[in-house]
Amino acid sequence: MSSDPLSCGKKNKREKKKVKKKRVEEISRDEREKIREEERRKIMKEMKREKHASYSSHDSCKSLSEELSNYYRGRHSSHTKHHSQRRENDRRHQEVNISLLNFHGKDNVEAYLDWEMKVEQLFACHHISEERKVPLATLSFQGYALYWWTSLVRERRIHGDPPVEYWNDLKSALRKRHIPSYYERELMDKLQRLRQGSMSVEEYRQQMELLLLRAGLREEERTSIARFLSGLNMEVRDKVELLPYRDLDELVQLCIRVEQ
Repeated sequence: MSSDPLSCGKKNKREKKKVKKKRVEEISRDEREKIREEERRKIMKEMKREKHASYSSHDSCKSLSEELSNYYRGRHSSHTKHHSQRRENDRRHQEVNISLLNFHGKDNVEAYLDWEMKVEQLFACHHISEERKVPLATLSFQGYALYWWTSLVRERRIHGDPPVEYWNDLKSALRKRHIPSYYERELMDKLQRLRQGSMSVEEYRQQMELLLLRAGLREEERTSIARFLSGLNMEVRDKVELLPYRDLDELVQLCIRVEQ
């Protein structure tokens, strides 16, 4: 049985349409895959760019932070250095303005010891640094004392001895020059023979303490009390010996009342 040409034509058309549709679908599928792949690549590229930008931003922030830290550290260091230098200048200015008693170097032991005591008091009061004590002390030298100091500096330089840089070294040299070797024995004799005599009680007490200080003696208080009582005028001593007192200060006050 022969087929109908019309039916065959319609069938062929349908087949062609199916094939064409299939090809179109295949092409569309390939295109969609290509588009998806391209979009995926774009997304990956964007992600990499954002990640790189994030690192760059972090490095930039870190760099800025370090710069700020260095700036403030440098500023603080400069600020601290400025204040430290200012304090040093103020201290030196204050030292320059200290007025020490002039020392003429005369052969008077008491005059030298009074000068030494005053100088040490000023050093302690103004917190003078050790390296500044000798220059300040020698600025007060006048007359013979200045000649003696100049000669000492020259002799030490000639003999290759180190310069006098510390107050204790200068004080030792001054004591060797102005205090004779027998002076300590003389002070001890004066202490042993010390009597009130025509002095008031307060004057007698001051004289005793001055001799103790210059002799460099540190007594127990009961020893000082016994020394004080032994030198009192008898009319005062007889009245206070039996009265109660706790220390030397109270004993002196009792003696002053009796004396008045």
